[in-house]
Amino acid sequence: MSEFFQRNLPHYHLPNATYFITFRLAGSLPVEVWKKLKEEYENKKRSLSGKFKGNELREERYKAQKRHFARFDALLDHPKDGPRWLAEPRFAEIVTRELRALHPDNYRLHAYCVMSNHCHLLIDQQDIPEPPPLSDGKHYTAVSHTMRLLKGRTGYACAKLLGRKGAFWQHESYDHVVRNDKEFTRILEYIANNPVKAGLVENWQDWAYTYINPNLL
Repeated sequence: MSEFFQRNLPHYHLPNATYFITFRLAGSLPVEVWKKLKEEYENKKRSLSGKFKGNELREERYKAQKRHFARFDALLDHPKDGPRWLAEPRFAEIVTRELRALHPDNYRLHAYCVMSNHCHLLIDQQDIPEPPPLSDGKHYTAVSHTMRLLKGRTGYACAKLLGRKGAFWQHESYDHVVRNDKEFTRILEYIANNPVKAGLVENWQDWAYTYINPNLL
């Protein structure tokens, strides 16, 4: 490959869809920075709604979403403060083990990359059944159920290693439905190239915590 590529966030979970998901450590971005970024994005979407309609509006919102994510991920790639637990192999290995363990019962795993304070994940939910409602009546989609398992299990294990209580992961995740094959390839390249873009390695294959399904290479 060449240079590879909410609770407060909108979550659009389609059955059998392919998802690009980014989740991060609790406190990895200052609250005021995240709020400002989110406010600017919401203002942009409102502005676009007044200028465009139909397919044109959807395309402009899609472009705005890409720009928003690029700014968000750039802040995570070059953190000025906040925890960086995943830079330590003992934590990164807990996460990568669970990412692999959830395949194929909870998703089909295409790719992941574990960075110092966040993770990128590319999966699809083809033929993954929706989980039954919980005893308290809450209902999770297949994707939200998977993220609940992933964050719950890894968060518990990592917090135990740290010897402390409290949230390990930020509650909300960024998730995006992959629209077509072209976008799938672009996201795959983005995930693999994240450590290269961040200046951590020269070749994506040298990053120990990047996985690309061999069938895609």
